Amino acid sequence: MASGFPPQKQETQPGIQHVMEPTPEFSSSNYKPSNKLHGKVALVTGGDSGIGKAVCHCYALEGASVAFTYVKGREDKDADETLRLLHEVKTREANEPIMIATDLGFEENCKRVVEEVVNAFGRIDVLVNCAAEQHEVSIEDIDEARLERVFRTNIFSQFFLVKYALKHMKEGSSIINTTSVVAYGGNSSLLEYTSTKGAIVSFTRGLALQLAPKGIRVNGVAPGPVWTPLITASFSDEAIKQFGSETPMKRAAQPVEVAPSYVFLACNHCSSYYTGQVLHPNGGLIVNA
Repeated sequence: MASGFPPQKQETQPGIQHVMEPTPEFSSSNYKPSNKLHGKVALVTGGDSGIGKAVCHCYALEGASVAFTYVKGREDKDADETLRLLHEVKTREANEPIMIATDLGFEENCKRVVEEVVNAFGRIDVLVNCAAEQHEVSIEDIDEARLERVFRTNIFSQFFLVKYALKHMKEGSSIINTTSVVAYGGNSSLLEYTSTKGAIVSFTRGLALQLAPKGIRVNGVAPGPVWTPLITASFSDEAIKQFGSETPMKRAAQPVEVAPSYVFLACNHCSSYYTGQVLHPNGGLIVNA
């Protein structure tokens, strides 16, 4: 795979997957499911596209009943396509997948999402916090409203979703938070985003300690550069042309290459002794974890 992608720009967030060139890869014929999540109920935020879509796909293949969130009026077509896909690949024993339109930046919305999932499936076994936004910005141009907006989407939502999901989770459940390589190495142009991703690392580690006595594991995934709608909705044409070239592998990942990390962390017989940890699918970038 070569580094970089054709110049393209989406002016509004969240980004849209179906207009990207090339389309991000969410599946692979080399992935062989083995019922790792048979009988589990999973809630994946931002599951309509990007990493979230790849995670939903893998979870459905592994036997989970899947619910995912999306932003209505912007991500509807991507969400419809993902829901159709999940219907096609779900196992016979799993419930029909559901999609939930919401703005996760507000507590009441997070509460409603959890209630909808529990009403449909009865409980939550795996919570994946994947929804995020980012903007290129210099410190002189920081705007209070947008700063709050980014923190609400990226980290407030994780607090609120865990708060309400926890009462519907039992021993053996798993929470997986999406952070980023920039939490460890920084990023000069993504100050708001980088700050939220650092907060997610600390949140993950602290929450893991708090929930360990309950037998609920909390871990994170810190991807490197991944070809998702977030990139085309926030980076310049030049940055997109060079995207991924900074890694030792000289390319960005596709979402399907990151999703197995989430399968591993969700599966009790694969990762039962993992909590407070962060996996780093980043193409060989060195991080000081």
